[in-house]
Amino acid sequence: MAKKKKNMSWLLDDDDNSNNIEVKDANWNILQDGDTIIAIKDLKWKWVNIKRWDKFKNIRLTDNPEEVESWKLVLRPEFFKKA
Repeated sequence: MAKKKKNMSWLLDDDDNSNNIEVKDANWNILQDGDTIIAIKDLKWKWVNIKRWDKFKNIRLTDNPEEVESWKLVLRPEFFKKA
């Protein structure tokens, strides 16, 4: 008896669109790499003080939709809006 081959084509990563992650700011605007974001409230954490209206230019998106990187900081997009 010959065994049937299972169809495993759905496992292949042929679609580039499957890796797209939507990152949204506080106003539900979609963020992209290289965008500029502005803080909507004062944030204080350890040695970092971010004041309202501080700008962060040229952000980078991460694999996690709840984080963006700017310089050496990892920021939560829910406290920022797109400039």
